[in-house]
Amino acid sequence: MKATYKKYLLDFKQPSGTSRGILTQKETWFLQVEDNGKIGIGECGLLRGLSADDRPDYEEKLQWVCQNIHLGKEALWEALSEFPSIQMGVEMAFLSLASKNPYDLFPSEFTRGEKSIPINGLIWMGDEGFMKQQIEEKIEQGFTCIKLKIGAIDFEKELQLLHLIRQHFTPEQIEIRVDANGAFTPEEAEQKLKRLAEFSLQSIEQPIRQGQAEVMAQLCQNTSLPIALDEELIGVFDKKEKEKVLIKIQPQYIILKPSFIGGFRGTDEWIALAEKYQIGWWITSALESNIGLNAIAQYTYTKQNTMPQGLGTGGLYVNNFPAPLEVRKGQLFYNPHERWEVNF
Repeated sequence: MKATYKKYLLDFKQPSGTSRGILTQKETWFLQVEDNGKIGIGECGLLRGLSADDRPDYEEKLQWVCQNIHLGKEALWEALSEFPSIQMGVEMAFLSLASKNPYDLFPSEFTRGEKSIPINGLIWMGDEGFMKQQIEEKIEQGFTCIKLKIGAIDFEKELQLLHLIRQHFTPEQIEIRVDANGAFTPEEAEQKLKRLAEFSLQSIEQPIRQGQAEVMAQLCQNTSLPIALDEELIGVFDKKEKEKVLIKIQPQYIILKPSFIGGFRGTDEWIALAEKYQIGWWITSALESNIGLNAIAQYTYTKQNTMPQGLGTGGLYVNNFPAPLEVRKGQLFYNPHERWEVNF
């Protein structure tokens, strides 16, 4: 058995705004495992500036994985505890190697094209006109759950956008999630949550920056709007530490990005803990290419969570790999008749 890795830069069709700045490119890494002429491929979905494993020794760790690929999936996963995106890539590569089709990692009704996954329509940050245009497009495309990234433009203008949606659509017609990416200060958070709650939102992700557990716990206890932890889960590697986070903060929801939290096994650990403490959860991709997105979508389907998930088609990039993933009327489908076209 041998392994190689390769860096790949994904180019955005248009600059995409987050509260952490504007993205024009997304770096990702692919791990390829070969055994007896059979090939498996995994994506290590690193996101610079946010992933816990955005470290100077990242490539060095990939080299180590390739040199020690004979150790196998479980031993490598254990040894990579501080490199969650590489844990994900290793899991994917071994699943891919063991599959009849290297892109059919979790065979199911989803991969046979018989069932779909409900997803939210993502509204990127930008000026008021750009965000309004995106909202109209998503509703026209048949989405019944939309997620707005907030915190980049004036808060009053963001409230106006929410008011605009609610003028035309009830909470039963359109579910709205907002993601602040930690944009609120602890001092203003409670008041802003009260104002947002007037629009009957499903939840708000990460209202304040991670690492302020006392304040976040207080917000979750007193909030008029359900709070979902996202970045708060990043960098929490030990299972006991994961449990401590949930016990202390007691959020209404957690959002699981496999590339950030140790792949499928890491996600399984968070799900088990969330269910133990009656905390809701859903799964979200994290700007991976279609290779990573495909694996996450297939895994997500096996969890049978009926809430809209945070999965797209990777249509953000000009140089993504053509894949059988399709979005129709707010649902993600896998078309088994379409061919994969992967060429590095």
